[in-house]
Amino acid sequence: MHLISASTPGPAAHSATRSLRPAWLIPPLGLAMFVGMLASVLAPFAAWADSTAPATPTGPGATSAIPVAVVELYTSQGCSSCPPADTLLGALAATPGYVPLTLAVDYWDYLGWKDTLAKHGHSVRQKAYARMRGDGKMFTPQVVINGQMMTVGNDKPALDAALAKAPPLTVPVSVMQSDNDRLAITIGNGLGAGEVWLCPVSRSETVKIGRGENEGTTVDYHNVVRGWFKLGDWTGGKARFTARLDELRGEDVDAVAVLVQSGTAVAPGPILGAALMPISR
Repeated sequence: MHLISASTPGPAAHSATRSLRPAWLIPPLGLAMFVGMLASVLAPFAAWADSTAPATPTGPGATSAIPVAVVELYTSQGCSSCPPADTLLGALAATPGYVPLTLAVDYWDYLGWKDTLAKHGHSVRQKAYARMRGDGKMFTPQVVINGQMMTVGNDKPALDAALAKAPPLTVPVSVMQSDNDRLAITIGNGLGAGEVWLCPVSRSETVKIGRGENEGTTVDYHNVVRGWFKLGDWTGGKARFTARLDELRGEDVDAVAVLVQSGTAVAPGPILGAALMPISR
């Protein structure tokens, strides 16, 4: 484990829709008339309910189930302790129900090898988590679960224990690729408020490391985050967002992750909802 003492940009465009629950009364009537009236009343109500529920996505790429956990792995190609953690994250990436993300950091670049996948914003995000938790712990490999719990990324028993204790995600998030040019993102109703972030992701990257502690090692990385785009704010009601895929593609991007997270980019709080979906190129 490598210790260190303790911006994610993006244009925004967002629209939120709110609906008021219709009120209706049933007078005391005969059974047959009551059943008939009940059916006629429930039909439009069912259609209304469908329109306000989180969308069931269809199309070439779609996802809507609430995952168990978002697992952020802070890793570095210059850290000799990290390859086992990268392998563990790969196993999670093959397990349904998780959103495992590789966030490569750049603060070990001075050791002789510049990490080819690192983003400085990931180092900033990791430091912000340490500040918000109040423990000041910032190291590689480090895992942060649902924006709250942290543990050592290459320790499988510790990771399993942390996942078992992780507070659940509660906000439904659906993502649909309507065609080759656009994504439709729907955030369902829930408690709390936060920011909505869209991350282009490369599901698989293989890197041969030429210098530093891992010199000569070839490492497979999974769900590598390649950028951050803020779609807007979520305030507890249903919200819809769109994004152009041609603005996200590049650097082998073949998936997207959506995070609904309380707090702000500089003071991140618990993650409330998330989705991870492959996209067609």
